[in-house]
Amino acid sequence: MRVEKLDGNVGDVVNLNEVLMVVDGDDVKIGQPVLESAKVVAKIAEQGRAKKIIVFKKKRRKGYQVKRGHRQSFTALMIEEISA
Repeated sequence: MRVEKLDGNVGDVVNLNEVLMVVDGDDVKIGQPVLESAKVVAKIAEQGRAKKIIVFKKKRRKGYQVKRGHRQSFTALMIEEISA
């Protein structure tokens, strides 16, 4: 699973406490807004950057044009345990 960049190195364990919903077969638990007892344990699999996107602005007949690029940083997580 890819998320916004989190602090940590590859192999570190991350605890995610703000869980919105847990589904276990037919048992569905939905938080209002989050589940207090639910917890997800994940391991950082990769720290990387996404593909570059190009932002190009232009105004016709004015000679104005701007070209910029952006690469978003991400963290890839490997989910190890989900407890509700």
